[in-house]
Amino acid sequence: MLQATKEMESRATNGDRSGAAGEQDDAPGDVIEGFTREELHSLLADMLLYRRFEEKAEEAYAIGKIGGFCHLHIGQEGLAAGATRPLRADDPIITAYRDHTLAIAKGITPRAAMAELYGRVDGCSGGRGGSMHLFDPTVGFMGGHGIVGGQIPIGAGLGWAIRYRGEDQVCVCFMGDAAVNQGVFLESLNMSAIWQLPVIYVVENNGYGMGTAFSRVSATEMEARSGAYGIPAHTVNGQDVLETYRFFADMAERVRAGAGPQFVNAETYRFRGHSMSDPVSGTYRSKEEVESHVQEQDPIKILRDRMMEADLLSQAELEAMDAEVRAICEDAAEFADASPIPDPSTLYDHVYAEINQHGRLFLDGRGPGPAAGGRLAAGGQAGGPGGHANG
Repeated sequence: MLQATKEMESRATNGDRSGAAGEQDDAPGDVIEGFTREELHSLLADMLLYRRFEEKAEEAYAIGKIGGFCHLHIGQEGLAAGATRPLRADDPIITAYRDHTLAIAKGITPRAAMAELYGRVDGCSGGRGGSMHLFDPTVGFMGGHGIVGGQIPIGAGLGWAIRYRGEDQVCVCFMGDAAVNQGVFLESLNMSAIWQLPVIYVVENNGYGMGTAFSRVSATEMEARSGAYGIPAHTVNGQDVLETYRFFADMAERVRAGAGPQFVNAETYRFRGHSMSDPVSGTYRSKEEVESHVQEQDPIKILRDRMMEADLLSQAELEAMDAEVRAICEDAAEFADASPIPDPSTLYDHVYAEINQHGRLFLDGRGPGPAAGGRLAAGGQAGGPGGHANG
């Protein structure tokens, strides 16, 4: 197994992903803003892994290996690395449908993530979720969610569970900028404020809700959205992974210590369209706008250039790092392609926690209901003793 994969799996299982920057006694020339050479290389390798994984997914989608919707996180890797790396292994995170890199950042392996995109049994959701529904509670990744804003009240629920149990985890709930116009956003913030839940609500503010600029659908600035509930608001540059890391390391510990819910406007930008079916530019944003951000605000280039200027990264080291993560992603694609397709007979598995023989009415031929030719019991209900069909 490649070293980068080993390091990623170790971070996911060692019980503490925080790794405070700058704690080691390195010479002044070996650090940037308190981050050691080793930490900088690790952050850069992570972001490169996320980028190459998404490019491999983009390629697989184009040749029909991946179906359905597919939303890429290319351009937003600095936020994925910077917001998750300071967290503990038992801190849950939850997000929307642009979830691939956040899932890997929290500990889902590239193999399990890619197999899920392919809809295969070795995927992290057994091939049942696909691109928008990666999920693995064993690493604290509580899902990508396809409904805009649908994950926000679940994030509040995770925070409530932590508080109810008297534990000290912190939940980080990610969302797109368009989600703040959903009613559940307002309700969740209100309840979080009342109960002082340990939740950090993070808006991945890439400026657009699908093809609509945020300025066209909001009369207020993003930071103002939490003010009505007394929840402190903050803005961080999500394209600067070092700034983002320092911010979330501090924020997580403050919330863990009892600071209550927080609202974060993480400014970022996606370099691809809203989804694979959406043009990168030419409709709701110009080619010049996209190219400007790609050239000037690429989180990988920003960190790479700073490391090279400080003589903490050579071209040979960068090329070796890139070759390694490319190999990991190629391996993930081969693994996914070789994984079996789920057996159709398991279609109803995991739909209910338990299926009582006389407790539900099925209309697809599996039970004594009308579609299976079963007679209706007295009172017009199908099924077992006493005519009760749906519990």
